Amino acid sequence: MRPFSPLSFRPPRVLRDSSLSTLTAGFVAMLTGYSSSLVLMVQAGQAAGLSTEQISSWIWALSIGMAICTLALSLRYRIPLVVVWSTSGAALLITSLPGVTYSDAIGAFMFCGLLLLLSGISSTVARLMRLLPASLAAALLAGILFRISSQILQAAQSQLGLVLIMFVSYLLAKRWAPRYAVLLALLCGTLIAWLNGMLDLPDVQWQLTLPEWTTPSFSLSAMISIGLPLYIVAMTSQNLPGLAILKSDGYEVDPAPILSLTGLMSVLLAPFGSHGLNLAAISAAVCTGHEAHADPAKRYTAALFCGALFGGIALFAGTLTVLFMALPEALVISIAALALLGSIVGGLTKAMESPGEREAALIAFMVTASGFTLFSIGSAFWGLIAGALTLFILPNTSKS
Repeated sequence: MRPFSPLSFRPPRVLRDSSLSTLTAGFVAMLTGYSSSLVLMVQAGQAAGLSTEQISSWIWALSIGMAICTLALSLRYRIPLVVVWSTSGAALLITSLPGVTYSDAIGAFMFCGLLLLLSGISSTVARLMRLLPASLAAALLAGILFRISSQILQAAQSQLGLVLIMFVSYLLAKRWAPRYAVLLALLCGTLIAWLNGMLDLPDVQWQLTLPEWTTPSFSLSAMISIGLPLYIVAMTSQNLPGLAILKSDGYEVDPAPILSLTGLMSVLLAPFGSHGLNLAAISAAVCTGHEAHADPAKRYTAALFCGALFGGIALFAGTLTVLFMALPEALVISIAALALLGSIVGGLTKAMESPGEREAALIAFMVTASGFTLFSIGSAFWGLIAGALTLFILPNTSKS
């Protein structure tokens, strides 16, 4: 037996692959995911007449599911696979939950999870992703992220000083310490917000969140009016764009195990309030881009940090919900926008690489970035359809 020597000790691969930039990316991804749609969850719960405990259990169920799926998938495939809830689905529930018993809604959530599970078992989604041209996937990525990042200009109208200081600090760090540009912008923004009295965090009592079980009941009308729309929104606004973002950043994945796991966890956690889990689009781009790590093979650690934070939030879901909602909106929007700039540049560059597909990619980008919605289906799906239709009618037009 060889004697132990500190010099011969090698830390686990995850620690070797981790860095401050991946930790920052994971934190920003978590912050973006929660702050952008947490208020929708609370609004949906209040509109349905749910108690504070039921809303906390809802957020707990989603958070613990996100943590398990993100950690399991990212560790298994060494790819930054971030799983979140559907923001569009939360918005849909604001209007669809009132008038439906909570037990019927839980049954509809389980129905949505079952449909996601069946989508994973089927090979249809995998075939569709193999057919998707890389230029359209990149255009879809750029369009989704451009729409989010452009909100920094709206934030500047109300908080010009905060946004400007964050932007300048990001540019300065980008020049001399590019891997830590987002972190420096976040620190500067937090400091300015604190000095200006914008971080007025409420006094809270830290206590563990206890999940509440609700026995599901199954109503055909609830499954059609809630479960089916939730599934459509999850696939078109989250899973397909999420897969496209991964493909655009060079990660070829088999969607079957991802959809199967998220579908299974959605079914298991539905009685505690989870309305469904799916791949992240915006949050994922924070972890898959160059800003997270220069080496694509090590960016999975950003997703691991994000997943670990999801798990921590699950423990104190009720308390942290109050704190997240108290953060200045301009601060959250600005840091998310700055973190996504690199991914937008990469997406636009890749979208325009092939001369014969540039027009189709441009149309896909424009439709996706517009925020166009039809039949309650978001712009990402219609951008994909518009780009594919253009490519079908005008193949290789730039070469002719």
